Amino acid sequence: MLLSIIIPVYNEAESLPALMARLRPIVGGLDCDYELIFVNDGSTDETSRMLRELSVVDHCVKVLSFSRNFGHQTAITAGLDFANGDATAVMDADLQDPPELLPEMLRLMRQGYDVVSAQRQARPGDGVWKRCTASVFYWFMRRFVDQRLLPEVGDFRLFSRTAVLAIRRFREQHRFMRGLVAWLGLKEAIIPFQREERAHGTTKYPLFKMLQLAWTAVSSFSALPLRLSTNLGFAIILFGIGYLVFSIFSALITKTTIQGWTSLVCLQIIFSGAILMAVGLVGNYVARIYEESKQRPLYVVSDLQNLPMPVAGPERGVVLEPSVPVEPAVDHPSPVRVRR
Repeated sequence: MLLSIIIPVYNEAESLPALMARLRPIVGGLDCDYELIFVNDGSTDETSRMLRELSVVDHCVKVLSFSRNFGHQTAITAGLDFANGDATAVMDADLQDPPELLPEMLRLMRQGYDVVSAQRQARPGDGVWKRCTASVFYWFMRRFVDQRLLPEVGDFRLFSRTAVLAIRRFREQHRFMRGLVAWLGLKEAIIPFQREERAHGTTKYPLFKMLQLAWTAVSSFSALPLRLSTNLGFAIILFGIGYLVFSIFSALITKTTIQGWTSLVCLQIIFSGAILMAVGLVGNYVARIYEESKQRPLYVVSDLQNLPMPVAGPERGVVLEPSVPVEPAVDHPSPVRVRR
């Protein structure tokens, strides 16, 4: 049995030594072979050099290097494309996903589960704002988008070969891996764990990226924003009709003088805002359709270590051929004589 462990990294030079120190004894004690697939997502620090050195010392360490930063979800996708294991784990490099759970996850998979997910029971390293927004996000997704999406379950998972082959079939540009796994509906086991604080460095998911991920999750799996804009427009129409009746009643029955310009400005602002919001939501979905229609690659791999060059590249994935070293130019005496 071969276990593939996919670890996306982006500027994780400080965390790599601690990660390898904890991970190696655990995978070495498993009764199976293993490969560690690091997906270098365009790191700009010493991560690339450290991964290259690790791959030279240990041939079980395999490295995919992107040409630029393509994002965490795309890095997971690339790792799954190149994983050869009978079981494949996905975990982060910051040690908030404890590698000590891997033996228990493998035990559950051998019992017949296709997906084994780790569910966070606490967030000691996160602030109050992040904990609250995460709770609201999962409640909203389960209530309005997909009730199969489990709360407090991130990307720390173990997949069977069947699950990996199924996930590879999803090639959309805007990716939310948790939603894809929930959509498949495979047999899943849950392991609760206490999440640790980040070992080193800072989070790679600040507020803006978290909002981007949330919007990708909602818009990729539901037309709810469009339905909400329709309902909002209908509610504003009802409000406008009610205000029209009130204006006619005031003019004909009570003979009250209406200050027209204030009312018109307020109504114009309300209706204009509602129309622009609806158009913006429609435009966002149209933009996603446009991006999908171009069928651009999901990622570009510029370098491989301890991984063979694929004969047929992954679908919507580009693997660049290794460059041929150019010999330095040497000055040779010219055989042609120039007559002066």
